[in-house]
Amino acid sequence: MAVEESRRVVGLDFGSDSVRAVLFSVADGSELARSVVAYPRWATGAFCDPVAHRYRQHPLDHLESMTQAVRGLFRDDPAAAASVVGIGVDTTGSSPLPIGRDGRALGLDPAFADNPNALCVLWKDHTAIAEAEEINRLCHSGEITDYTRFVGGIYSSEWFWAKILHVTRVDPTIAPATATWVELCDWIPAVLSGVSDPAKIVRGRCAAGHKALWHPSWGGLPGREFLEKLDERLLALPHPLFVDPLAADAKAGALSAEWAERLGLPAGIAVAVGAFDCHMGAVGAGIEPYDLARVMGTSTCDILVAPPYEVGNILVDGICGQVPDSVLPGHIGFEAGQSSFGDVFAWFKRLLTWGEAADSERAERLLPALEEAASRLPPGSGGEIALDWFNGRRTPDADQRLRAAIAGLHLGSSAPAVYRALVEAVAFGTKAIVDRFEDRGIEVGRILALGGIPQKSPLVVQTCADVLDRPISVVASQECCARGAGVFAATVAGCHPSAEAAKQAMKSDVLVEYLPNPRAVEAYRTLFARRERLERFGEQDSRP
Repeated sequence: MAVEESRRVVGLDFGSDSVRAVLFSVADGSELARSVVAYPRWATGAFCDPVAHRYRQHPLDHLESMTQAVRGLFRDDPAAAASVVGIGVDTTGSSPLPIGRDGRALGLDPAFADNPNALCVLWKDHTAIAEAEEINRLCHSGEITDYTRFVGGIYSSEWFWAKILHVTRVDPTIAPATATWVELCDWIPAVLSGVSDPAKIVRGRCAAGHKALWHPSWGGLPGREFLEKLDERLLALPHPLFVDPLAADAKAGALSAEWAERLGLPAGIAVAVGAFDCHMGAVGAGIEPYDLARVMGTSTCDILVAPPYEVGNILVDGICGQVPDSVLPGHIGFEAGQSSFGDVFAWFKRLLTWGEAADSERAERLLPALEEAASRLPPGSGGEIALDWFNGRRTPDADQRLRAAIAGLHLGSSAPAVYRALVEAVAFGTKAIVDRFEDRGIEVGRILALGGIPQKSPLVVQTCADVLDRPISVVASQECCARGAGVFAATVAGCHPSAEAAKQAMKSDVLVEYLPNPRAVEAYRTLFARRERLERFGEQDSRP
């Protein structure tokens, strides 16, 4: 199938702090333009309370920033917009938001515009810890089907139903005004397609399976008794909330005339079904069966795909789900991750620059200077060791009540030594994930590193390679998530015969490969055993 060189797609990547719009060639994935716009309300800390672990985003941030970002792609070449044939969308998740009875996001209603509970509940919001624990108790009670079987056996406060239950309980004004709840990655395609009926919003297989407990083995979403036993107030929502979620190689709709005018794009172009950023990023990186694609940003999300006939009846406990077609059609998609990764280093910078302007020259220079100094230290030489649970633990065995720890401190401990211990902590967290997959019978082959950190921090990637005793390939594209969204946009626009063909044509190259250092590998074997003892202490100390 010949691909027209002039056809282009837009990949939209809604991150934690900003939306990134990238223009790709469908022929070879060349990145032709990029535009990044920060969320203005989020940047001020509006609607958030870090002490209470509450992180909410206003839907206007998403819509306004998306509009500016897409228009920014064509600032230098307005005529290029006419060559766009499709749009793909990825977002953070689980980041659900309530939809009003008029089909709009509830936060767009002036009556709810300043109410945090009417807004998008960002992935890192952990206000629903108690509700997640309640879901786990119910699913493990034997009274109903264990709906956690395919999400690692543990439901997380970061996920869909826990957040809905929490908001419903703490704010009685929300449920009567809400027609449905929808993931951000499903809402954006619906907005672009002009869908005004909440019941007609197309749901994606990715979000449904990994966060909303959808699975074919029990016919879709959890049964009515699940909602009734949790809280009868959930019965005010439609049941089932949705049916037949689609893989990302399906079409969510066509760009409406209204949004075509707002974005400066041709009306009627294809809009692909949305998915989470990490799943799309794995596709943009060119994931193959048993690759582990690690999106390393504020947190990490780890994606692995495998053929269903090889997975068989294997269930990997303690991960974030294994779902058919959630990453690539025809494969089981596995998800794991760490609740904080880059956020660990951002916290350390804030700690050391307390009282100084956040954008001061010293603050900007601090992490590069620490990286340089820490890279000269041998592994574990000062005795400092840390746990990376600054935002709880995602995998293995989700527990958002857990807290981080730094041990082995003494009067000779320096900032670079503590920084190195934090780098080693996130690397040890990586090893715990790889070990869990392999202990349960799922092979981990090539490791792909993507996201901002792998290209900024050689120390982090080298330490991960040493701790894992495996090579790590850093992907060249800095926009792999948007690239994956572009792959599916090209698929639904008919530019390639399948998502696999589109992936092969548009995937990123590998920038560099890090090989393990044998001397460091030996040192980290000893340190990892010490880390396991610290983990046991941390688990006991964090229990209520």
